[in-house]
Amino acid sequence: MTGLSILPGGALDFVSLGALVHRLDPGVVPFRKARECRIHVSGGEFNCAANLADCFGMRTGIVTALVDYPIGELIDGFVRSVGVKPFYKRFRHDGVSGPNMATVYSDRGHGVRPPVVFYNRANEAGGLLKAGDFDWQAIFSGGARWFHSGGIFAALSETTPEVILEGMQAAKAAGAVVSFDLNYRAKLWNAAGGESHAVAVLDRILRHVDVLVGNEEDLQKGLGIPGPEVAAKSRLDPSAFFGMIDRVIEKHPQIRIVATTLREVHSTNRHSWSAVAWVNGQTCVAPTAELDVYDRIGGGDGFASGFFYGLLTGEKPEDALKLGWAHGALLTSFPGDVTMAALPEVRAFAQGGSARVQR
Repeated sequence: MTGLSILPGGALDFVSLGALVHRLDPGVVPFRKARECRIHVSGGEFNCAANLADCFGMRTGIVTALVDYPIGELIDGFVRSVGVKPFYKRFRHDGVSGPNMATVYSDRGHGVRPPVVFYNRANEAGGLLKAGDFDWQAIFSGGARWFHSGGIFAALSETTPEVILEGMQAAKAAGAVVSFDLNYRAKLWNAAGGESHAVAVLDRILRHVDVLVGNEEDLQKGLGIPGPEVAAKSRLDPSAFFGMIDRVIEKHPQIRIVATTLREVHSTNRHSWSAVAWVNGQTCVAPTAELDVYDRIGGGDGFASGFFYGLLTGEKPEDALKLGWAHGALLTSFPGDVTMAALPEVRAFAQGGSARVQR
């Protein structure tokens, strides 16, 4: 049905490869006026592993860099607290300039004022990772069912794409499904060499991918394919996304699934939310929900992890899509980048639940 061959078991259900970061969040206050911040541990690839462990009860791991200094200790403590098994390449901090764990700055915005995101990824340990840094045979020795990485990690340096390719090849040899979230971030790719560089890098990676996550813009910029011939009537119209699938599959015929969220932003705190997937020739569209958003960061990773869970547990494609849609929606109601949802809540929302008080 899905075209995927998923192992029935293994020591790990899901392994992610990517950089860990800490996000400073002053809430609704813009940074230029901020006096205090919350600290969230994050990373596009890590978030999926954390969500699958904490909400969905899966055995997950993260392959990443860690710096031995207090911020690294803070991040490591969070990784372990949500049940993710770490596989670290460790770096020593020189006490002055690094290497560092990257910092993401993101206020929450409010109403007509959108969230603003910027970075300090100078001398980032994650960007120093290179092929040969990890013993993939040991990581996959007990069996792994799914391997995941993403475009944020690919954009960090000249060496990180080589780590992704090495990990994907080892995952394939171990029998794992391979997924990739394009997560196209213009600021990161512009610093790395621009769109043409991104297309060249991602083309090599996508040759090994079974499941691709990315919206219409991600597909255009990350794969270098033209936009759809039929314009979407709205951001919730799936026709433009589905209109691009033939070009995606023509370029990478081994891909079996392409999925993304659809979001119409009415204000920072009010979104219309849906999701779509092309699954081995079948198209699926989730319902549309009206969301009162507390913190939108991580919603896409919330969708991806719920969708992956559905596929890993043998749900029908349309039901897997609804689980991803429901979990992503719930994640926007929590502070921080990773889930605070419980699986029964996700299933209830996916099946048409409401926000009525639970007594």
